[in-house]
Amino acid sequence: MVKTTEAYHLPVMLNECIEGLAIKKDGIYVDVTFGGGGHSKEILKHLGDEGKLYAFDQDSDAVQNLPDDPRLVFINHNFKYIRQFLEYLKAVPVDGILADLGISSYQINKAEKGFAHRLGGDLDMRMDQGSGIKASDVLNIYSEKELLRIFNQYGEVKNAYKLVQTILEQRKTKPITTIEDFKDAIRICIPAKEESKYLSQVFQALRIEVNQELKALEALLENVTDLLAPGGRLVVMSYHSLEDRLVKNFIQTGNINGELKKDLYGRTDLKMRAVTKKPIVPTAEEIETNKRARSAKLRIAEKI
Repeated sequence: MVKTTEAYHLPVMLNECIEGLAIKKDGIYVDVTFGGGGHSKEILKHLGDEGKLYAFDQDSDAVQNLPDDPRLVFINHNFKYIRQFLEYLKAVPVDGILADLGISSYQINKAEKGFAHRLGGDLDMRMDQGSGIKASDVLNIYSEKELLRIFNQYGEVKNAYKLVQTILEQRKTKPITTIEDFKDAIRICIPAKEESKYLSQVFQALRIEVNQELKALEALLENVTDLLAPGGRLVVMSYHSLEDRLVKNFIQTGNINGELKKDLYGRTDLKMRAVTKKPIVPTAEEIETNKRARSAKLRIAEKI
């Protein structure tokens, strides 16, 4: 069993996230990506006895990181159900919502979860291994069009067409079920001297599709304004341009499509305002100690 937050996952831009939430001692807060509990435990330090924290995580392994604190309510489900759970628990409105998107170091390093191309094992990639389809199912069942969409949009893979054709040919003779199967099958697609970068892009694309990560983020953003109290903060840290674009669009226009809607008189009815004009990025020092932080972008908004 993993016994420390650091062993499970080193939280990225911890201080910046906490400052962004502008925590009130008696406030109600939500950490939609509990993981190793690093951000949640820091939030609890800033709460008084009357404060409350609701934490979501669909990975059952995250339970081992729960602190013994009556102010914390853990919800072992995907955060796309945030509205249903908070309304059921009579926790609306809340004073802050934190989302640290992506996956934890623990998930990457656990071979049986199938996230890391450098490890062997089944091609699973499900954050909740009790439901949904595996990455191997995606590779063996999806159509050419669907596979192209995944690798172009989610992985920005330059030779996506060649990659997909290779996958389609391979699965005609033998299903792709393990990480080694997959790497061997697509060996001819991997650019020389760029194996790690290329495989990271390919595996990222599969992971996003398997876990429907963008749809979960869309569901979260669509409910934010109804869940937050006036002055409540939204703090989102993303690691992929598509995620960051959705968050940016929502903050600037009130919707994920980035379309600023106006009435007949040209007036807007925005419910959120950006606290920082540009996304906050980690310092060089943090990137040096935590390589996972290098692609992180933090956006903060406040309900008007």
